[in-house]
Amino acid sequence: MSEKQPEEAGPPAVPDDVWERFARDSERDIRSSAPKEPSARARLVTERLRQEDAREAERSRRTFRRTPPRPAQPEGWRTGPAWREMDGRAARRRRLWAILGIPLVVAVAVVAMKPSLLPGDPFGTSPDAPVDALPLPAETTAPTAPPSADASGAPTLDRPFAGSPAERWADGAAGIVLPKATPVGSLTEQQVATALDNTKKLLVGANLAPATLRGERPAAAIAVLDPKVPGMIRDVNRWLRAPDRAHDPLVLFSRFDPDEARPVGKVVKTRGRITFKAGKNAAVVVHADYTFVYPVTPADGNSTEVARTIVRRVVDVAFSDPRKFQVTPGKVRIVEFSEDIGNSACDVYDGFLHPQFDSTGTPGAAPTGPTTDPYDRSRDIGSATTGGCGTVSRT
Repeated sequence: MSEKQPEEAGPPAVPDDVWERFARDSERDIRSSAPKEPSARARLVTERLRQEDAREAERSRRTFRRTPPRPAQPEGWRTGPAWREMDGRAARRRRLWAILGIPLVVAVAVVAMKPSLLPGDPFGTSPDAPVDALPLPAETTAPTAPPSADASGAPTLDRPFAGSPAERWADGAAGIVLPKATPVGSLTEQQVATALDNTKKLLVGANLAPATLRGERPAAAIAVLDPKVPGMIRDVNRWLRAPDRAHDPLVLFSRFDPDEARPVGKVVKTRGRITFKAGKNAAVVVHADYTFVYPVTPADGNSTEVARTIVRRVVDVAFSDPRKFQVTPGKVRIVEFSEDIGNSACDVYDGFLHPQFDSTGTPGAAPTGPTTDPYDRSRDIGSATTGGCGTVSRT
């Protein structure tokens, strides 16, 4: 058996230079990933921070702080640049508001003192607007003179109160402002308040209710009259059923003939005041003095003419203590009443107001009394009309 010598080995599969690079890279990676012992300076800083955290926790326990302690920490961990950047933005915002806020406060103060500086004059107080165009405050005492006659303009369907002092008056029931109720005699504050409320209901139902103005039965006003007062409701019904000179419903109610005139719009201008005082028979007496201005147009619907009728009423009503007298609690007992009517036909007693229209004239007799200003609330009612039905100086 012959022996064969092994064949000589061929060249290695991986070149030597590749093995050398592999060895160097492996040694570098192992060295970089091996754990390193912290330096003495790092150990010192870590120990100092640990001790400060411990001291802070101890102080918190001693002072019973409810918020968690704020450990001292190096910059860049929890209190680093991110928080400082946020604080910087907040500071910039504060500076911005400080810059903008001062002029804003000054501007608000200036507008508060002079609101007419706002564009468009939203409050109606422009110095260019005439004073006579501003709404009047509520009347609290008797005027000392008639309103100014400087108003110009004629009434139209769009502006039925143009040229009238009533253009500055309140609208409807808003012009009937009740005083604060107080106890009177044996009547409590609540009983006096009820008396005032029902007096207003009487005025509204008799002079402002649309049904009443259309010539219908003034049911809302009659509803507050005391049925226990002998003859009062009976007389009112008689006036409405068959009006004549001696039984005229106009002494209490404002009514227009629907075949002759119709209201312009839904607003009746109102001005006056209400007061109260103690009366006889354990009563409180409520005194109401009001003027109502009614714009109307011919009922045929084809005319654009507008006329105004002005009615002033003074009414005293009493409310007695129901524990002492036979009265209905809260109901109205009329004590005294009077009226002054401007721009309505003379000597016509059909239960309706008859305003004068230039296009149709006015029914009834010619005026024989003096000329008066129906807007003059400074005079006593009827003081200038003695001597018959007169004329008005303006409407």
